[in-house]
Amino acid sequence: MSIDKRKITGDIMADLTRRPVASLWIGTRLHYLNQLCLKSHVVAGHPTTLYCTDEVVNVPEGVVCRPASEIYNIDMGLVGKTSPSFLSNVFRYKMIEKTGAIWIDCDAFCHKPFPEDQGYIFGKHSYRGALNCGVIGLPQDSEVLALLLDYYESLPDYPPWWGKRQRKKMEALSDRDISHAARIYATERTAFGPQALTHFAKVAGIFDKASSQDVLYPVPFQLNDVFFDPHGHVEGHFTQNTLSVHLYTSGTRRWWRKRTPEPGSYAARMCLQVGIDPAEALEE
Repeated sequence: MSIDKRKITGDIMADLTRRPVASLWIGTRLHYLNQLCLKSHVVAGHPTTLYCTDEVVNVPEGVVCRPASEIYNIDMGLVGKTSPSFLSNVFRYKMIEKTGAIWIDCDAFCHKPFPEDQGYIFGKHSYRGALNCGVIGLPQDSEVLALLLDYYESLPDYPPWWGKRQRKKMEALSDRDISHAARIYATERTAFGPQALTHFAKVAGIFDKASSQDVLYPVPFQLNDVFFDPHGHVEGHFTQNTLSVHLYTSGTRRWWRKRTPEPGSYAARMCLQVGIDPAEALEE
């Protein structure tokens, strides 16, 4: 698949007058799906900032890069013992506290602009009704934001929602040289992400403000290969309320990492719509 960039004109770029959005990238190069998702917010009119730990060589037009250190100093040693997504959980809430921008994961495609007057933007994403933090907006003075930041900055011995099974699992870890935070992550990868947001949203009494799954996560994670199927009807999952489409790149690497999307697939169609050439940003 190749895109004639001469056909992608500036008229698809809206005036950047909507609410600002931001994300984090740890590394030096974006994949085409990340380019696609970031640029989709620019096209929708959202000023889009990408906070970076390094110089990123292929940021799409319209996305503004800023040093991640403006928000939070990323501990790259801890990233090496966990994953980039681990530190992004801390980063997103510190970013919201400092800037008020809406957090977007780099694999969240903007289907429609975010509402201007909605203080809480977060949603359910699974069959069990748990929350996800792939797209999240919170008032800077909200109780839930304060609770989340306190949790990260003053980690308890165990996350307060854990039962005996998770505690025993952590105690059984053989690697005693990793940090307390890394031990929690090794026990439950989502303990700093969806689990924390779900718990503290309930404590703060705002769980009911969560949008239904169709708004931010219309395609279930279990069906994530549909984005690359030219015969898959992705839009069948959407409703008139859908704002964002999470592409779940962590679960679909085998479909995208070193190959362009099949013509007619959702990923290919959105690249054509937004003006991203997948062939120029495959995993090396």
